[in-house]
Amino acid sequence: MTQKMLSEAEGYDILRKYDIPVPEYRIVKNGEDAALAAEKMGCPVVMKIMSLQIVHKSDAGGVIVGIGSRKAALGAFTKIIDSAKAYNPEADIDGVIVEQQAEPGLELIIGGRTDPAFGKVITFGMGGTMVELMKDVTLRILPVTDEEIRQMIHEINAYPLIAGYRGSKPRDEETLVQIIKNVCRFFEENDQIVEFDINPLRLYESGACAVDARVIISDSVVTSEKKVRIPVPMEYFTPRSIAVIGASQDSTKMGYAVMHNLLHFPGQLYPVNNKRSEIQGLKAYHTITEIQAPVDLAVITVPAIQVPSVVEECGAKGVPMVIIITAGFKEMGEQGKALEDRVVEIAKGHGTRIIGPNCLGIIVPPRGIDTTYVHQSPKPGNIAFISQSGAIINTVVDWSLAKNIGFSNVISVGNQSDLDFLDYLRYVEKDPKTKAIIMYIEQINDGRTFMEVVSEVAKTKPVIAIKSGSSRRGQAASASHTGSLSGSYDVYMEAFRKSGVIAVHTLTGAFLAAQMLAHPKRYPRGKRAVVITNAGGFAVLSSDYAERYGIELIDLPAEVVDELNEFLPDFWNKGNPIDLLGDATEKRFEKTFEVLAKHPDIWDMAFIVGFPNLVLTSEQLAKRILHFSERTENRLIATLLGGDSMNVGREMLKEHSIPSFDELDFTYRVMGRVLWQKFRVKAPGLL
Repeated sequence: MTQKMLSEAEGYDILRKYDIPVPEYRIVKNGEDAALAAEKMGCPVVMKIMSLQIVHKSDAGGVIVGIGSRKAALGAFTKIIDSAKAYNPEADIDGVIVEQQAEPGLELIIGGRTDPAFGKVITFGMGGTMVELMKDVTLRILPVTDEEIRQMIHEINAYPLIAGYRGSKPRDEETLVQIIKNVCRFFEENDQIVEFDINPLRLYESGACAVDARVIISDSVVTSEKKVRIPVPMEYFTPRSIAVIGASQDSTKMGYAVMHNLLHFPGQLYPVNNKRSEIQGLKAYHTITEIQAPVDLAVITVPAIQVPSVVEECGAKGVPMVIIITAGFKEMGEQGKALEDRVVEIAKGHGTRIIGPNCLGIIVPPRGIDTTYVHQSPKPGNIAFISQSGAIINTVVDWSLAKNIGFSNVISVGNQSDLDFLDYLRYVEKDPKTKAIIMYIEQINDGRTFMEVVSEVAKTKPVIAIKSGSSRRGQAASASHTGSLSGSYDVYMEAFRKSGVIAVHTLTGAFLAAQMLAHPKRYPRGKRAVVITNAGGFAVLSSDYAERYGIELIDLPAEVVDELNEFLPDFWNKGNPIDLLGDATEKRFEKTFEVLAKHPDIWDMAFIVGFPNLVLTSEQLAKRILHFSERTENRLIATLLGGDSMNVGREMLKEHSIPSFDELDFTYRVMGRVLWQKFRVKAPGLL
């Protein structure tokens, strides 16, 4: 596949077809023609070098503006050609373009590129020569609605410059909306265009003009075939009998660890080893075909070269699904890929499904299933964790034991030769034990189908995702500004947002968000919040964190203040956060909660912040919070600050699915991320 950049003139021509305003221009080959063109157009004019090898024309001295006479145009031509040759002696120079000089205006950028996973993406933001430095841009995955276009315009930090800032008149926002619509149509209707940017687009009080355009086309259009998906029956993940092929008595072998972790499996467990008659206290079989009873699941730990014959035996036995723990397949190169393809073909011939290869396996704690080699099996819970990294699963499981976090499912996807993220999402969507889903993602191949599936799953169960690869280190230089502004990671973030997925950056943040969203009420109705605390310092910090993370602390209506005045001390702060003071008793909290429960329409969520003291125990505060939750449909979020003395209250809240945090910043940061996904607030913060 060969790509090339259209000349600026060709770019102008295609934009003009889509009613995108561009300047009048002429292409010239010598100084005399340049002078004549400037005279006919009327000065001032701009002159630019035409060379596909010189992308950033200004850096090469290939752009001269404000040319005000015939004589100046003549000299400018010579200067541009000489500068371009000095900058890149190897560059092919196609001439100089002379164009009407557009009036100064607000310089914006509209760009687009084709993402390998998610398709066509549109970018909008502040443009000009400092576009990469400022990086004030936002993006959307096509197609987009008019409302999404308006959201893009309003999202950039520099939007006040469009709306009118400090006495300046507003720019023509309606024209800008229409131009972005036209650009989206231009991109969608031309499959050969893989990347472009219009920079700058100058926006005026009335109208606009696209002053420069780079358009990159491909000589071939790559269309990806949609994978034919065969649904995986739920019972495949709840086997009654499991065989471990490669089970071992040697504690240094993977087959030993897998077998050991399955010893507590309540169903039938069959070790398979062609050299031993007994493994870890159970009768061993030389091959899976020797087992007389049905086998619902086979876990394969033998060397890669033996896997095809083992899968053939599993297929002949009628095993519906195999987990291939073994590595040494496509992750190792072409030879490994050929071996993996052979395994897939064998399995397909028998109707056998594959998890892996090169995976850790699956854990279903509520059913006592652990086909992995983790050090210790995790506890049962309501969070499903699906990961592209086995090492991260090992770490998370170990961490979860110390944090008393349980799982409904833990799934290592491996090479995804057959079952992939979408199959696992469909499974945990239907799993009644799962209340929240966390994914660790390195790469998704079919981004469009992923968005379709995950957006459906997210309607019924919260989905949180950690995407690796945010660093731009080693990223290849792009031929356009757009390529450097909207990297693959940014597109994933937008795909998650559009699909209803909560994007986070840390494992701790992922589990905090999962615990927050596993609650039946999930999202608050809006961004309006009240804070109730007995600590003045934490009241001030709550105000800071709420503003930082896009949470709107309401002003208390006079009638609510009056009601609170009836029982709170005269010197309470009479505002929000509601500071009940350090001597606040259980009754003071209870009566405050009663007032707020009477006025549910003025707030969407309540942050309750407590700390260790002798007046009020964590158990007493937790009881009042639980009673409050019974009287309101709004979201309650508790932060019980301090050490082990607050654990009783934390556990009480956890048992009733009320989110409880032990660090104040994280409380607001998690809710900020949730609100970002739901309401696109400005400052979600990192999790």
